[in-house]
Amino acid sequence: MLKRAFHDLKKYFRYSVVSAKSKLKAEVANSYLNWLWWILDPLCFMLIYTFIFGFVFDAKEQYFPVFIFIGLTMWDFFNKTVQGCVKTIKLNKAIVSRVYFPKFILILSKIWINGFKMMISFCIVVLMMLVFKVPWSLNILFFIPVLMILVLFTFGCSCFVMHYGVYVEDLSNVLNVALRFVFYATGIFYNIETRIPQVGALLNRVNPVAFLITSMRQSLIYGNMPDWKLLLLWLAVSVILVMLGLRKIYKEENSYVKAI
Repeated sequence: MLKRAFHDLKKYFRYSVVSAKSKLKAEVANSYLNWLWWILDPLCFMLIYTFIFGFVFDAKEQYFPVFIFIGLTMWDFFNKTVQGCVKTIKLNKAIVSRVYFPKFILILSKIWINGFKMMISFCIVVLMMLVFKVPWSLNILFFIPVLMILVLFTFGCSCFVMHYGVYVEDLSNVLNVALRFVFYATGIFYNIETRIPQVGALLNRVNPVAFLITSMRQSLIYGNMPDWKLLLLWLAVSVILVMLGLRKIYKEENSYVKAI
């Protein structure tokens, strides 16, 4: 199965990139500010959350604007990719019903789109770190494995969401509610371990998105080394999730046309 997946990835990689580029262009085609929205959108949300939680609720986290922006950047990538994959088979019905291609390529296209936006946001994070004079250390290099695990975990979740989204019409509504709960339980605008001392540490360990956001903040803002044992654990979980998701899609993808 993995050999087939790598072969298909090599064969359809260019298609996934071209598809992502065309969708990005279409996204801002009729906008006056064009691609600037990819910068303004996360910045506006960061300013809103900074005002509400930094001033109204008097949050005490150091470098709070950077703290929030890292959380929002990583959450948006996960949230938009997973939610965007629920109906992706149905939205691409014209292509799916006429031409065969491995359906996970549709997920890969979503990864490129939201990954591109995430990289723009992380460029802003770097600028904010310079503005707020956040100290730098070699632990900043943990940025790479943390980001890699986030992408793998998101891809694995998206495989299952895309598959069951073909058959369960209300999955998008259920997923929207579930992800909204996860959003507030992930610590986007607060430190999950200090704000919920009784269960915060546990939530941070069992919620991979919360753990990865915390790990990114530790390496970028505070110069600390993330819990590498947990990083390895979630890497293993993410790889298994990807393998099971790909297996599920390959096994069932021929029946998608009948279902839609």
